[in-house]
Amino acid sequence: MKKKVPHSRTTRPSAGTGPGEYHALSQRILQSANSDISHVDFLREITGMLLDFSKCNAVELRVERGLQSFRCEAFRDRAESADVEFRCCLRRDSDGLLARAVENDRADEQPNSPLKKSISESSGATAGLSSSVSPGVSPRTAGQASSGTLFQRPAKPRKNEEFPSLIAIPLIVAEETIGLLQFKARGKDFFRAADTGYYENVAQTLGLALISQHVQASLRERVKELTCLYRMAQLMERPAIRLEEVLQSIAALLPPAWQYPEAAAARIVLDGECFSTEGFSECVSRQTAPLAIKDQTRGCIEVGYSEEKPEFDEGPFLEEERNLLDIVARQVSSLIERRQAAEDRKRLQVQLRHADRLATIGQLSAGVAHELNEPLGNILAFAQLARKEPDLPRQTARDLDKIVTTSLHAREVIKKLMLFARQMPPRKTRVSLNALVEEGLYFLESRCVKDGVAIQRHLSPRLPDIVADPSQLNQVLVNLVVNAIQAMPGGGVLKISTRELDDRVVLCVEDNGVGMSSRVLKRIFVPFFTTKDIHEGTGLGLPVVHGIVTSHGGTIEVESVPGRGSKFEVRLPLADAEEKT
Repeated sequence: MKKKVPHSRTTRPSAGTGPGEYHALSQRILQSANSDISHVDFLREITGMLLDFSKCNAVELRVERGLQSFRCEAFRDRAESADVEFRCCLRRDSDGLLARAVENDRADEQPNSPLKKSISESSGATAGLSSSVSPGVSPRTAGQASSGTLFQRPAKPRKNEEFPSLIAIPLIVAEETIGLLQFKARGKDFFRAADTGYYENVAQTLGLALISQHVQASLRERVKELTCLYRMAQLMERPAIRLEEVLQSIAALLPPAWQYPEAAAARIVLDGECFSTEGFSECVSRQTAPLAIKDQTRGCIEVGYSEEKPEFDEGPFLEEERNLLDIVARQVSSLIERRQAAEDRKRLQVQLRHADRLATIGQLSAGVAHELNEPLGNILAFAQLARKEPDLPRQTARDLDKIVTTSLHAREVIKKLMLFARQMPPRKTRVSLNALVEEGLYFLESRCVKDGVAIQRHLSPRLPDIVADPSQLNQVLVNLVVNAIQAMPGGGVLKISTRELDDRVVLCVEDNGVGMSSRVLKRIFVPFFTTKDIHEGTGLGLPVVHGIVTSHGGTIEVESVPGRGSKFEVRLPLADAEEKT
């Protein structure tokens, strides 16, 4: 990766360079360390700044931080333009990149190279230098303390060109070598002996600046992470906000918490649904953490960069960013689990209230049915007795017929009430569901023809038997078919099918009629709820169906789309399964 820096002529520093200029350079280094830039950008800026100040041909800065080793090099070509090239790699052995750098850059093949020795001695003191020091630089004597040792000697070729002049200064802070600073020049005896002390002072300042900048950069990263977690906590405490809105907001909080927010994007995936920030699809590198809810992975959280970035702990990402992403994933998983638990509790409460209402209505219905049975029986008996009288006027006979018909209808309603209240226990026997369907349709086919409804049968030929009350199952079929016919006032198609599913048999009644809205669908099993006119329905048909199916250990499921029809699916246990229980 290269970055242009202001260039100057590749000439030897002017004779007038003195303490003031070096002091100003040190101040600029400290100011840069205090600026709000990343560690990588700081290394680039300092390397270019040193190249411009020294007017040499190349400046190389190597820094070690934990298991990371950074190398940044600024150089000038013959056209006198200045480039900054940055490299970052992970140290994977105990020797470290600095030791290898010394080994690679040593003046000769002797194991006791002065440059290698100067790096290995963390104190910075060196032994007397031999002929490897070029004329123009005063050799140090044994025991002379220094922040680093300067050398001027032939360097390794770079791009087929040699650097006869070289200054190498270890960066030492608190007796620990944290880096290596090298100035390289193509001209022989380029560096002056009078400037060696000043370069060492600059190196000392640079070492402190590196530590300070690293601390400040780390602090800024921690502040961004804590800000992200704090805002997440605020979002999660808002009960009125939907889960989808929370996930989208959390995705928007993640990019600013990463090292390069301008190039970062984030995405949260839950059950196949994505909540992402702009530009995520363009990311070239990504960091991922799974969303695990009740030991089941249901999605993930991802953060990526849309641009190539230097390698750090995990690709271009920091170890702290991995920890943050894992924390966010755990918090989001916990939030989803809490939201789902709350929804389950709400559904259970609704079911309990519904069951309580049904129980209350059942008790009331049983009492009403018992109270009405006796007077209704008397009305029906006396009406039938009066019809036997000879020479009844015609109008009187018609009125008595109406009384009998109405009484029979009322008795049927009472019978349904008794079934709903479970006052008439089922008399179960081993029966064939297909046979029950055929018998029930035999009495309903004429009405279907009259109303323009075509019946389509799809009965499984080898359907196992079930244990059930034949009369009650016949009532289930009749109620479902009558409802379907009434839902198709202009005629239509009625599909009735049976099949085996796992350890159950399934009865399906489907029409292509008017259908039901979601509001109506939620109340169809509530007693006395009906959308029909007063004289067309009692609101007990489907509740009775539900009660009969439940008493047989079965379930009933309903699907309906307004304008397209409804589908009722009754599932009953097989005879073998029923007998085992």
